[in-house]
Amino acid sequence: MIDDLLLANRKFTSKPLPSVSKHPHRRLAILTCMDTRLVDMLEPALGLSRGDAKIIKNAGNLLDEGALRSLVVAIYLLGVEEIIVVGHKDCGMAGLDINVLRQEMIRRGVREEVIAEVGDLAKWVGAFEDEATNVRQVVMQIRNNPLIPQDVQVHGLLMDPDTGYVEVLIKNADL
Repeated sequence: MIDDLLLANRKFTSKPLPSVSKHPHRRLAILTCMDTRLVDMLEPALGLSRGDAKIIKNAGNLLDEGALRSLVVAIYLLGVEEIIVVGHKDCGMAGLDINVLRQEMIRRGVREEVIAEVGDLAKWVGAFEDEATNVRQVVMQIRNNPLIPQDVQVHGLLMDPDTGYVEVLIKNADL
């Protein structure tokens, strides 16, 4: 796989790319899921181009330490003024069977005592029951975080990964 990827990279880099600033053109950060169905869909579905927004991805679009750190840097050093949390329907984190995850970890060689060190595995992984509720909760976690200034707008959307249609779940004005 790596050789194929490197070959593709050499072809890609054989042509110069236009220069893009590290500062997002639209002063926007998006916290979204790592789901592969959103690749090459999320940005065009929202009318965004390369350089328009900081895109932060993780399983279940959760506000974990890494995502929070990225948002703080984006706000204070890169000029972000607006955050959108984008969840999606049919998310693998919704209704995740934590026992299946645990058994697969053990099957792949992770020792039980190592798994036990993370504490509540479901909480550590960030499993949730409902995608829309999760987006709303993440929006409120961001809005209520003392590191996020009150003048930063925070919104929540839910995307259909098959069609790209987005539904507004919460707008900053609703907070």
